[in-house]
Amino acid sequence: MQTMNIQENFCPKCGGPTENEGICNKCLAESIEWIVAEPRVVCAYCPTCESVKQGNTWSDTTKERQVLAEELALGALHVHNDVQDLHLTVESHEPSPNRTKCIIHAEGTLYGVPKTARVDVLIAWKKEQCDRCNRLSGNYYEGVIQVRATDRTPDLHERVRVEAIATNIEESLLEAGDRLSFVSRIDDTRDGVDIVISSHHIGDLITKQVTAELGGRTTRHPKLFGERDGKKLYRITYLVRLPRYRRGDVIEVKNRYYEVRSVESGTLKVFDLQEGIMNVIREDDAYRIVANVRDAQYVTVSFIDGDMAGILDPDTFMPITIPALAWLNLAEGSAFRILRDRENDRIVPVG
Repeated sequence: MQTMNIQENFCPKCGGPTENEGICNKCLAESIEWIVAEPRVVCAYCPTCESVKQGNTWSDTTKERQVLAEELALGALHVHNDVQDLHLTVESHEPSPNRTKCIIHAEGTLYGVPKTARVDVLIAWKKEQCDRCNRLSGNYYEGVIQVRATDRTPDLHERVRVEAIATNIEESLLEAGDRLSFVSRIDDTRDGVDIVISSHHIGDLITKQVTAELGGRTTRHPKLFGERDGKKLYRITYLVRLPRYRRGDVIEVKNRYYEVRSVESGTLKVFDLQEGIMNVIREDDAYRIVANVRDAQYVTVSFIDGDMAGILDPDTFMPITIPALAWLNLAEGSAFRILRDRENDRIVPVG
């Protein structure tokens, strides 16, 4: 027969020994509701884009519905702070198209006492159009970007690049969680490209990137169209004016040829195609545009004779000679690019 030391504490509930001054761990663990859950969780989701609403915030998700339901069920749990070695498993099934029932099996220890429990959570799916799809369906917009060019129309390369910049920025903002900055529409017009945008933020990013890559400048023309929560709302027309000269344009200046490398504040940074050096000249409407280096053709050197090089004319396939410019470092069998100045019937080496 076990004897008890007179100094031991006794549990007032079960009469057994306890290390505490009050009830023992077993009775304490039994008296505590150690794990509970909200029996029903409502989850709003957008049937168009399948984004999910958490509180008042919509978020994109690529998770399968079963995985999302189990995460929502686990998020509905409330576990006592003193539980240790917690282990949870979830089973789920759909009793109806708009309901998912989750059964959570829980194991853990509370004050050294092993505990097990089963908790049921019902996920109720609620269809609701998200903020982004609501704006898209309502043709909401906060600005229009009009891309034009000075004394010309934007060429195919510039139009394609502008559309790619707008699309890439839209995708990067969406990945970063900015759901309300998007491109509503892109129109390829006779005069250039028009981009309808949903926010000033994406408008600023697109215009900044376009001018950084293609040159030019942007002017903004805001127009008040309403108020929200006491704040005035403006629609902005962004006019992006691309420069007359494009990067890569070969121009004739006083019978010399230059390749435009950049256009900045009324000056052109150019590459002298005669000397092979960089230079800066004043922007002038009188310069004649010969072509763009994107349209250059490759030719192969058939021979070198002093300061002359032999090639085949890419149009007639007849042998011709051109100056072997020092900066080209030509050698027999080497390839380089040329443009044809059709107005003056000249071959212009561009490297």
